[in-house]
Amino acid sequence: MSDVHIGVDLGGTKIEAIALDRSGAVSWRRRVATPREDYDASLDAMTELVLELEQKLCAVSLPVGIAMPGTISPATGRVKNANSTWLNGRYLSHDLERRLARPVRFANDANCFALSEASDGAGRGVATVFGVIVGTGTGGGVVVHERLWSGPNAIAGEWGHNPLPWMRPEEQPGPECYCGQRGCIETFLSGPGLTRDHERTCGTAWEPERIVAAAASGSAAAEQTLQRYEDRMARALASVINVLDPDVIVLGGGLSKLERLYTNVSARLERYVFSDSLVTSIVPPCHGDASGARGAARLWPFS
Repeated sequence: MSDVHIGVDLGGTKIEAIALDRSGAVSWRRRVATPREDYDASLDAMTELVLELEQKLCAVSLPVGIAMPGTISPATGRVKNANSTWLNGRYLSHDLERRLARPVRFANDANCFALSEASDGAGRGVATVFGVIVGTGTGGGVVVHERLWSGPNAIAGEWGHNPLPWMRPEEQPGPECYCGQRGCIETFLSGPGLTRDHERTCGTAWEPERIVAAAASGSAAAEQTLQRYEDRMARALASVINVLDPDVIVLGGGLSKLERLYTNVSARLERYVFSDSLVTSIVPPCHGDASGARGAARLWPFS
């Protein structure tokens, strides 16, 4: 195996490629806009980034890992569950491997985030890490002893498509989700879910940043929206702890930048977790939005 790996984060708005070495140092990075709704152009962009990176490094056939929305179905080999819907049903792994003339490893972007933070980030040195993405969507990934666990159906960590636990009467049956169910955790904890909840109770469709700013300025309505959000996150994470019992939960995605979550959600967890004590910590990420590409590069083990 090479001492340098390439990681590519195929996001809904940007594609980022990096060169990562065994020490965790990034020697090269570049981002381009994602060609939305254009599958072939997305393949072209990833291929060009990899080849450009190798040219910069004077290297050939470096190991390549891809962090992607959704996942590759073990049953069909096609992309499934991607909110970048132009990827769904496509043979992404086959098509990119053919263009690059080498094997390529793929994993869900939340899984790559978790792997990155478990390897040399906020979850380094512990046995079990649950990585959370709360942004446009809500996803997660599981890493045990620095090894990614994706499961036989390639859906391990998909906590966002379980129902919100311990629903209040006013929360039922929950908003409709794109997956076809109602009341999914994602419909409450994603950025759009937070906006929708504030609009439902206050009549104003504010983006999360505006809600946070209003609460900090003394808005009681905005403060109540954030408190509802924090209690829902505590319920949702408690259900993960009750099943997985991780050492650390690392939050990622746009809403992970909300500092009050680390205090307020942690304080609410004990009332929902099935234990007489709780040592699981909720922490911010070390690598932020770079963790997708960093985790993708680590899908290949360093020699």
